[in-house]
Amino acid sequence: AARDGKRAAKRALLERFELPVGDDALARPVIAMVTRLVEQKGLDWIAEVQDALMALDATWVVVGSGERKYEAMWQALRDRHPSRVGVYFGFDEARAHLAEGGADIFLMPSRFEPCGLNQMYSLRYGTVPIVHAVGGLDDTVRGFRPNARHANGIKFHHGSGPTLLAAVKQAVRLYHNPPQWARLMSEGMAADHSWDRAAREDVKVYK
Repeated sequence: AARDGKRAAKRALLERFELPVGDDALARPVIAMVTRLVEQKGLDWIAEVQDALMALDATWVVVGSGERKYEAMWQALRDRHPSRVGVYFGFDEARAHLAEGGADIFLMPSRFEPCGLNQMYSLRYGTVPIVHAVGGLDDTVRGFRPNARHANGIKFHHGSGPTLLAAVKQAVRLYHNPPQWARLMSEGMAADHSWDRAAREDVKVYK
């Protein structure tokens, strides 16, 4: 059921960003970012390896705004790869949720992130997060390793363009291994990061 819902959401996402929705497009992973386009969010690492990222068999969807140079970078990538890159500059709640729910992979390479909410939304939607292992991202995402139990995403340490690229390549490889990918999705969807759980934990502490 999750898979059928994901496919429908993925098609809706591609249509919203005016990207192809044929079988080929639905078969390749969609990687989403909903973020401020600034260095703190890891945009300089993306800029460093942008050509290698675009060479991967994936589709990109970006919602956000920020520094002019990073907006220009994504606009140029969209112009060069119009069937593989969809961009919305600004914040649009509906597009943001569609990106969270319809993408296969959610990229969040922040340099620092005390809490982070987007990775939790993506987990809930069965969208596998790739995160830089810092702060709240490190706390909420359990990184994939062969034979690791309960992994729900992919983490990279020692943030840089090459480590980010390696993590995205790993995610694209795993996406094409349906049993492993299904496990990552279901572990993410099973995680409870709700305020209700946080409140229950606080009550235990106070008692």
